[in-house]
Amino acid sequence: MTSQTTIDKTGPGDEAPSTPSDQPPAGGLRGHPWFTLITVAVGVMMVALDGTIVAIANPAIQQDLKASFADVQWITNGYFLALAVSLITAGKLGDRFGHRQTFLIGVVGFAAASGAIGLSDSIAFVVTFRVLQGLFGALLMPAALGLLRATFPAEKLNMAIGIWGMVIGASTAGGPILGGVLVEHVNWQSVFFINVPVGILAVVLGAVILLDHRAENAPRSFDLLGIALLSAAMFCLVWALIKAPEWGWGAGTTWTFLAVSVALFALFAFWETKVTEPLIPLALFRSVPLSAGVVLMVLMAIAFMGGLFFVTFYLQNVHGMSPIDAGLHLLPLTGMMIVGSPLAGAMITKLGPRVPLAGGMAATAIAMYGMSTLETDTGSAVMSLWFALLGLGLAPVMVGATEVIVGNAPMELSGVAGGLQQAAMQIGGSLGTAVLGAVMASKVDSDLAGNWKDAGLPQLTQPQLDQASEAVQVGMPPVAPGTPDAVAAKIADVAHDTFISGMSLASLVAAGVAAFAVLVALLTKRGANAEAGAGVGHI
Repeated sequence: MTSQTTIDKTGPGDEAPSTPSDQPPAGGLRGHPWFTLITVAVGVMMVALDGTIVAIANPAIQQDLKASFADVQWITNGYFLALAVSLITAGKLGDRFGHRQTFLIGVVGFAAASGAIGLSDSIAFVVTFRVLQGLFGALLMPAALGLLRATFPAEKLNMAIGIWGMVIGASTAGGPILGGVLVEHVNWQSVFFINVPVGILAVVLGAVILLDHRAENAPRSFDLLGIALLSAAMFCLVWALIKAPEWGWGAGTTWTFLAVSVALFALFAFWETKVTEPLIPLALFRSVPLSAGVVLMVLMAIAFMGGLFFVTFYLQNVHGMSPIDAGLHLLPLTGMMIVGSPLAGAMITKLGPRVPLAGGMAATAIAMYGMSTLETDTGSAVMSLWFALLGLGLAPVMVGATEVIVGNAPMELSGVAGGLQQAAMQIGGSLGTAVLGAVMASKVDSDLAGNWKDAGLPQLTQPQLDQASEAVQVGMPPVAPGTPDAVAAKIADVAHDTFISGMSLASLVAAGVAAFAVLVALLTKRGANAEAGAGVGHI
């Protein structure tokens, strides 16, 4: 075995050097592209739905299991850490052992862990099985993209990824609505039990339909040290982003984890140049479009996930909506993603990704600017306009950036590329929530004391002001029990106005990130036969 895997330099019209381990019978179900898409969509829907549906169940879990707030945070953080740390390694497993097998194992494990959470009677078991959910979800997501890349011809891949993105968008946005209904009318356990029948359906479909494709140059060994270095680096980065709001951005602990993360990433990059079969061949990033696609996915997630984080508080705590009502008010965003994703796929197929991606990020920037103008009394029609524009802008970015990343990678690295795409989105979402959260906190801290004084409210001590600021950062008025109604109304007005000022600034920052992403989008191009060596060279 040589120290490098050479990618054949065939021409653009030549066959991709990928040989399926089996060939689908003519007119049969196995390996059929559109039935493959339906199958992976069922599995992906389960994971995407779980990302938001659980947030609605957390208060009920806390009350039923008598858990602390820190324990409940681990329900989310444990899942997110396991998912983010494992995605790229999981993609490599799919490249090595086949994406069909990896997908099916991921589905079975995710559904089983979900059922185990529903049967758990302690918070420790819930958190443990949530970590397992994250690990199995990491197996499932890159494998789904790898299967689509191997099954669909190049001219139809964008449309397939468009529908794939539509499923993710609809599931993510629909989670709070479904979660609210289940928690309110059944119990919190049903939020997890619902994954069991969905998982069974995905396994049955997968066993009948999915075809195992293997690239000729698929890896034969594992870069164990590379896996360890990358996993540790990702853990330190994501952990620092998760804990920064609690520790403080200026805290030594935060910067220590960030510094260790940078050092580990540097060691990982150095090691990847020395190992025979690297986890991520660094020559992959010689492809400018692929690198731009990864950066674009991070920027999109910063603007989208970070900005949307505050919208849920705005709807529930400022407008006083229930979780179900808040979810219904986000339907314009969901609806435009559902409608826009397949249309974006068709548009990208016809025009290439550059113009749709740049246009999508421009629309996202405008939508985030519009959301910075929301007030305490903004009506549903105006909110719906900005939410719909945001969904319309995100659809081509979700589809196009995914195709750029996966399509510009060699076939034998399609799983790693899928892991990169998902990891970029997870890191971007975490970074957006952390950074925009810091912007919000800073603005609230700077404005609250003055707004409180201007309203003629009794002066607060510094500890009281700090406690009030934490409540206002999520739009909650810090009203003490027994406060007279007139005073409580003034406190609510101050809290909501101060929250709005923080959300407006955070939305403007998100708009600036999206505007910068327009320039990054101009570096992308269609991912055609990357395994032919375009922009990748020898890896």
